[in-house]
Order: sequence, then structure tokens, then C-alpha cells
Amino acid sequence: MQNGTPQLDYNALAARIKARGRTLGFQAVGISDTQLDAAEAHLLQWLAHGHHGAMDYMAKHGAKRARPAELVPGTLRVISVRMNYYPEQAKDTHEVLADGSRAFISRYALGRDYHKVLRNRLEKLAQQIRDEAACQCRVFTDSAPVLEVELAQKAHLGWRGKHTLLLSREQGSWFFLGEIFTDLPLPVDAPQDNHCGTCSACIDICPTRAITAPYRLDARRCISYLTIELKGSIPVELRPLIGNRIYGCDDCQLICPWNRFAKKTIEPDFSVRHALDDVSLVELFAWDEASFHTRLAGSAIHRIGYEQWLRNIAVALGNAPYAPDILVALQAQAQHVSSVVREHVEWALQCHSKVKK
Repeated sequence: MQNGTPQLDYNALAARIKARGRTLGFQAVGISDTQLDAAEAHLLQWLAHGHHGAMDYMAKHGAKRARPAELVPGTLRVISVRMNYYPEQAKDTHEVLADGSRAFISRYALGRDYHKVLRNRLEKLAQQIRDEAACQCRVFTDSAPVLEVELAQKAHLGWRGKHTLLLSREQGSWFFLGEIFTDLPLPVDAPQDNHCGTCSACIDICPTRAITAPYRLDARRCISYLTIELKGSIPVELRPLIGNRIYGCDDCQLICPWNRFAKKTIEPDFSVRHALDDVSLVELFAWDEASFHTRLAGSAIHRIGYEQWLRNIAVALGNAPYAPDILVALQAQAQHVSSVVREHVEWALQCHSKVKK
């Protein structure tokens, strides 16, 4: 009792926060402090090497990403959460990747935009905490300069794999992360130990050799970066390596032994939309801009825009096995108003002209 007000039992409060989080659909909830000195040094080195590519926002925020109390003054603890996303009914990924005429889309983007789903759930949890403890809580879901993986590892949600994603012994890596920054002095969880051992499967499988060493990713070579973050022209030497991946790449997760233990999502919002788990490249390339906006509204894919969507599919069509309908589809877009689209369509047509010769 202090000044007539009962003192909060922070241990009990932490337990209630975790229980409420699980009730809201998070598979795990953990708590960490804000000390990220080692991660900050690694981040600054990564930026100095230019491995962030054209992601100028990474360099713009600099060390703030590793200093939660600078992002939200007064922050003492970070509550990290995990939510599974692999959809139950999705077409076998290996089958889609093996069929060059089909479009591969990273499994996290087959349903509703995860930013909206996680943010809504996190805000509900944050409000419950505010109601009980009259504290500051701010929610993040991959929408601000936050070192999510480092914080999640400190909160015992998993460890950073050699592919740089978070790994869990119970859930593999098919999950989203989110955070609540708070000024409550909650008890922290013990950091998770690393269980990658001598395995190098993710490094060996990477189509573009973007994982340059254990725990080091050169985003400039990563297919997820090339198809999502990079605007403009995709480097010619990397185009053949992209295959039929038109949005993201899951190869390093597909090969990871820990994903044998991953569980499918129970969230209806992450169910497959518009058959995007198994659809032909030609069909998607035929969408006009109105169709793109109508069908992908509310999807994470929508943010790349129609021009980039066509650019990515053009590359995949250039890598696809020769077929008359592919040539017809490419020729139909050869005079597209976008110079970026025209450039990639021309490249794809050249790929098939070489095959015919």
C-alpha cells in the first residue's frame, strides 16, 4: 500500500497478460527489457555494408531501432507475441515451386494483411493492460523501427536462426511477431537458447545466396527484397534465380528442420484468398489494374502496387517453361505504359526467343 493505493503485483500481472494474450489468439507471449547493445552493433555494421539495399528507412532510423526508449520515451519493457500464419488448406508449396507455370506467393501473404490482424489483437491486449495498471502501452506490428527478432528472443519466444528469422522448437518459423512497449516494470523472461547447431540447410538452399554467412543476410540478393521492397528494375543477373516466385520467398523456411513441428493457423483471416496458393502466372498477368486493386485489397500484396506486380510476374514468365500462351500473355503487355514493366516483359520475351532457337 502506497499513498492509500494498493501496490501492483507485477509477477501476477505478467501472468495475466500472458494468459490474456493466449485468449486473444497469440500462441506465445513473453516479456523482455530494452537492452539491445549487441544487436545495435550488428545493425550498424549491417547498414555500413549497405546490406539494406534501397530500404532507406533502415538507415534513416539508424540506432533508434535498437533503442526502444528513444522510440517511445519511458519504455521499460517490451511484451512480444507470436501468431501462427501457415494456412491449413494451402496447396503443397513444393508442388507449386516445381511447376514453373504456376505463381508462388509467400505463405504469409495468402490471406488478410497481417498488420491489421495483429494490430487489432495487440490493441485489445494493450487496452486491457491500461485498464488494470493505468500505464503507457504502444503497439507495433512490423510498422516502426523495432528489432522484433532480438526482442522476441530476449522474451523467450525463440532464437534467431541462421537465416535471421525467429525459430521456435514448438512452432518452427511460420508465425508473425508483434510488440507492446510499456512503462511497467514487469518481470522479464529468460532469453531463448540457440538450437541451430551445425545445420546450414537454410544457407545452402537460398536461390540467390542472400544468406552470406550464418546470421548474415544481404537483402540486396534476397528474393523477398527483390519482389517486395525493391522498386524499379530487378538486376538482370538475379532474374533467372527468382524462378516463379512473384511475392516473397519461403525456401529457407521450407528446408528448416524445426518447421516439422510447426502448426497450421487457426485464424480465418489467414485462410487462402482468390486461390493464390495455386494459380497460373498467365491468369494473374491478365489482371487489369482494377482487378488487382479489387482482389488484393486488404492483402499484404496490395502495397507493392500494380506496376511491381506485373514486373514480378513478367520475370516469372521469363523463367517459365516455353508455352504459346505465355508468349501471347507477354506480347499483350509489351507496350505497357510503364517502362519498368516493358523492360521486364522484353527480357522475358528474349528468354523464350532463346529457347525457341
